Amino acid sequence: MHSFWAVFKREFKSYFTTPLAYVFLVIFLFFSGHMTFRQGFFEARQADMRAFFANLPLLFVFMVPATAMRLWAEERKVGSIELLLTLPITVTQAVLGKFFAAWLFLAIALVLTFPMVITVCYLGEPDIGLIITGYLGSLLMAGGFLAIGGFFSAVSKNQVISFVLSVVACAVLVFAGMPTTLNYVSTFLPAGLVSAIENMSFQTHFESVQKGVLEFKDLSYFALLIGGWLAASTIILDERKGC
Repeated sequence: MHSFWAVFKREFKSYFTTPLAYVFLVIFLFFSGHMTFRQGFFEARQADMRAFFANLPLLFVFMVPATAMRLWAEERKVGSIELLLTLPITVTQAVLGKFFAAWLFLAIALVLTFPMVITVCYLGEPDIGLIITGYLGSLLMAGGFLAIGGFFSAVSKNQVISFVLSVVACAVLVFAGMPTTLNYVSTFLPAGLVSAIENMSFQTHFESVQKGVLEFKDLSYFALLIGGWLAASTIILDERKGC
């Protein structure tokens, strides 16, 4: 546990030792606000955050891989990964330490969107329960994207390649649940396979949580997704450690 916290604190502090973290936060807050209010937020005359949460999957497709691409690719590029993996620490502890540090950073980015909550509360009487579950779903989705990005960062030492592969993988898992995608694939695939594709999508499970419905299938989807990609990252790094 001590080794985990050492990696966690080291990684989390590294986000704020350079201006990149602050640039990321500014860009995220700008685009999350812009994408929310440009879609007729005030014209709808309804005090809720549906527009904000509806745009998060598309925003996360690019923003989360940008955070994840440096997790292991940078370590491999500068050669510090060999030093890290020779310390008295397991690969699993290192993977979890880096993951939770990055996840906390993304959680801070979400918390900083609180002015939107204040705005909708000022304009009306929104359902606070829906806002809370919406943020919970957003945090789980960010964790899923981050686990995927961490895996591709472990695979490649080039941050750009890691970013591109992560964006593609995350985009596939988002767009697989879009109505247009499902309508298209239903023209040549059986209904059972279409349903399977829909259940594999971030979009499907995120929308369910966003509606205030906390079902076991949705929570287990994110838990298995995060756990599976983290396990894959551990296997890749463990193999490299043995080389």
